[in-house]
Amino acid sequence: MTTAAVTTVPFRFFALHVVRTARLGPSLVRVSFAGDDLVAFLSDGCDQSLSLFIPHPGQNAPVVPVELGDGWWQAWRGLPDDVRAVMRSYTLRALRADEHGRTTEIDIDFVLHGVEPGAAAPAGPASLWASRAGAGDRVLLLGPAIADNRAIRFRPPTGTDLVVIWADETAVPAASAILESLPAGTRARVWLEAGHAGDIQDLTTAADAEITWLVRGAGAGTPTALEAVRAAQLPSAERPYAWIAGESSVVKELRRHLVRERGIDRRAVTFVGYWRRGLSEEQLREQEA
Repeated sequence: MTTAAVTTVPFRFFALHVVRTARLGPSLVRVSFAGDDLVAFLSDGCDQSLSLFIPHPGQNAPVVPVELGDGWWQAWRGLPDDVRAVMRSYTLRALRADEHGRTTEIDIDFVLHGVEPGAAAPAGPASLWASRAGAGDRVLLLGPAIADNRAIRFRPPTGTDLVVIWADETAVPAASAILESLPAGTRARVWLEAGHAGDIQDLTTAADAEITWLVRGAGAGTPTALEAVRAAQLPSAERPYAWIAGESSVVKELRRHLVRERGIDRRAVTFVGYWRRGLSEEQLREQEA
């Protein structure tokens, strides 16, 4: 029930294993995956969404009934809670290919919550798995088999002359990949939120980008996401485009500000709620079902 790779166009399952991990900061870890299935992994997007399935403690591989094809979801939901693989949503951080353009490795950055000693709340299953991941650990990925797919959302219109980006730590991997992709001469104004000062990363971009890191809870006077964006003077632009992603309520507030107060065309604002405060991913999916 765990090994077959089944195509569900334009997405399919990929059987992968961990090849290495790298700690990026107090609450960030990068996990690199490989596997023969990756030759069919195709993506042209910088904020490519993925569904990752991880095993429960004691299991050597995630249990997902992929052999049922399009019926896998219902069959997966019907499995016992302590058997059914844990599913979490992530974005692709990086992709590496061979000389023939075939994908050989992908990176996913994990935000770790509750794994530090004395944490106020216990770690969730994905944080716990990522904090302990080692070479050879097996996962299953539901990802793109078509390079241009609906799980890519960063799509600035032709003629965009200013890119505005805001991301909390769950969306920083996608925002980082977007920044790396921007061509020279592109003007960009960027706000990235981190949980700890040690999670701030040095990012490389050819764009004319002004990047501001906001450390949440850094002390009195630290602006909220909305306060930071509202106080900023954006460069004048005829065709600005905004990409904002992170906690749902904050994303909605920021979109409202950009459209109503900044006058950016709502069609030129991409907003994505990666998570919702107070809800697990399972609870969020149940509400959306």
